[in-house]
Amino acid sequence: MVKNERFEPRWINEAPQEKSFRSIFKYGAPNGFKHPNFRLFQEIKATFDLSDSDFEQYTSTGNEVVDFQLKSKLTEYQIKKFSEISGNENISADEYERLKFSTGKTVEEAIKLRTKQVEQITDLVIHPRNKEEIKQIVDFCNVEKLPIYIFGGGSSVNLGFLPEKGGVTLVLSTHLNKIIQLNEKNQTVIVEAGMFGPAFEEALNNAKKLFKTKHNFTCGHFPQSFEYSSVGGWFVTLGSGQQSSYYGDAGDLVLGVEMITPQGTIVTKNYAATATGPKVLDIIKGSEGVFGIVVELTWKIFRYKLENRKYFSFIFPTWEAAVEASREISQGEFGMPAVFRISDPEETHIGLKLYGIEDTIFDKLMIFRGYKPMQRCLFLASADGEKLFTKNIKNQVKRICKKHGAMSLTAFPVKKWEPGRYRDPYMREDLMDFGIIIDTLETSVYWDNLHEVHEKCRNYVKSRPKTICMTHASHFYMQGTNLYFIFIIKENDLKSYLAFQEGLIDTIEKSGGSLSHHHGVGRMIARLMPKHLGESQMNVLKALKKHFDPNNIMNAGKQLGLDVSYK
Repeated sequence: MVKNERFEPRWINEAPQEKSFRSIFKYGAPNGFKHPNFRLFQEIKATFDLSDSDFEQYTSTGNEVVDFQLKSKLTEYQIKKFSEISGNENISADEYERLKFSTGKTVEEAIKLRTKQVEQITDLVIHPRNKEEIKQIVDFCNVEKLPIYIFGGGSSVNLGFLPEKGGVTLVLSTHLNKIIQLNEKNQTVIVEAGMFGPAFEEALNNAKKLFKTKHNFTCGHFPQSFEYSSVGGWFVTLGSGQQSSYYGDAGDLVLGVEMITPQGTIVTKNYAATATGPKVLDIIKGSEGVFGIVVELTWKIFRYKLENRKYFSFIFPTWEAAVEASREISQGEFGMPAVFRISDPEETHIGLKLYGIEDTIFDKLMIFRGYKPMQRCLFLASADGEKLFTKNIKNQVKRICKKHGAMSLTAFPVKKWEPGRYRDPYMREDLMDFGIIIDTLETSVYWDNLHEVHEKCRNYVKSRPKTICMTHASHFYMQGTNLYFIFIIKENDLKSYLAFQEGLIDTIEKSGGSLSHHHGVGRMIARLMPKHLGESQMNVLKALKKHFDPNNIMNAGKQLGLDVSYK
C-alpha cells in the first residue's frame, strides 16, 4: 500500500544564484527561509481556488544572472575624483552593483526584477570609509550638482532610495558600522549610522565584556526589518520597533545626531532636554535623506534584564473587546508592555495556523469556552524592566483583559511567535514564485476612529474577490495606536497591483488614518503628502529643503512629496 503523502510545493531552499535578480530583491538573509506551513498553504489554496497543480510550476523566480548594459552617466573626471576620495576599491560602476544598491524591498521592485525590468539605477556606488570622506563627497557633488542617495540596510518598503535623478549612491553599512563610545553613567551610546541592528544589539547585550561596564544593555528598538536595517535608517524614517510601546519609537530614542549637508555639518546637542528654541534634531527626524546624511547618532540605551521578562497572552471574544482592553491598558498609567499586539479575527485565524496553535489543546479549549473562529482575537504581550515592574504590568494587564471577557493562553502563543518574528516576511518570495502577492500598509489612528479606519480598509480589500486581509495593532499610545494591514492577493500584472495598492492608500487617508505610522513615506506615498499635511506645512518642508540643500542633490526627486527643482 502506497503512503499518501501531503503535497508540498517546491519552495526554494537555496540561496539565490550569485549576482542574480533574486539576490537583490530577496528579503533578508540569502540563506534564510520561512516557508508557509501546511495549514497556511491549505488556507491559501482555498481562498484563491487553487489546487496542488497550480503549485507545480513557478510563475517566476528571478534567479537569472543580471545581464544588461546601462552605462554610467558620470564623466571620467567625476569617477576619478570619487576614487581619489574613497579609494578605487570602494567605488563601483558595475551594473549589478548599481542595481543592487538602487533597489529596496517593495513588491513593485520585486515584480519588476522578476521580469528583468531595469529602469532608474544609480550611476556609481560609493562605500565611504568615514564621515570625513562623506563630507568631501557631498561638497564635490554640490559643486557638480550630482544627486546623492543613501543606502543603509536596503529594507525600504516605499521606494525610499530610488535614484530617479541618477547620480551616486553612498552605502553606509560597509564601513560606518561601529559603536564609537558607550557612556554607562548617562546610559547613552554614540553609534555610526550604518551599523545593523543585530550587531548593535549584540554589542550592547555584551557591554560588560566589550566596554567594561557594570551592566549589559539593550537598544530597545526591534523592527521586523531588524536583521537587515541600520541604526541611521531607523531614525531618518521615524521607524518603530516591535517593543515600542515600552521603549518608544526611533525618534524617541535618539538624543542627538551629526548630519552632513551641502550647507555644512550640523551636530545637535544631546542633552536629555533643553529649552533653547525649536530643536533642529526634530527637523532631522523622519527627513528621509532630503536634508543631509546622518552619520552618527547618540542613542538612549536600557539595562538588559532578560531574566525579568514576563510573557502573557489572551484570547478575546471579539475585536471590539480586544481594542477596548488595549485602550484601557494604554491609559492605565501603570507602565506599558514592551511587546503589545492585538490581531483582528482574520489575522487571528491565520496566526493560529502559522504559529502551530490551531487544533492544539489551546484551540480546543478556546472553542469549548465560546471563543469562535473568525470572531476571536489574539493578544500577545511581554513586559521588560525591573522584576516588580514587569510583575505588576502582567497582573494589571491580566485584570483588564479578564474584565473584557478574555481567556488567558499563558505564555505559549507569544513564545511561539517571538523566535520567528523577523522571519515572517521571508514567505513573500515563496508566494510570489507562484504568482501570489503578500504586502503591507500601516497607519496611525486615534482610539475614536480606529474602527472606522479598520472597517473601511477591510471593506476595500475585500471588495476584490478572493483576498486575505489581516490586521493588527502593535504600537500603543494613550491617544491611539496603529493599524497594520497585511493583504494577500493573486495577481501577476504590475499595473493592476499598483492600482489596488493606491486604492488602499487612498482609503486609509480618506477614512482618517495617517499616511504612515513607521514605514516612512518615500516616493510611494509622496503624491498624497500635500493633501495630507496641507500647503502651509509643505511650504515649511520645502523652505527647509532649500536651506539645507540649495542645489537639490540630496535624495532628489519625489521623496516626501517635495519634488522641488531650484533655479
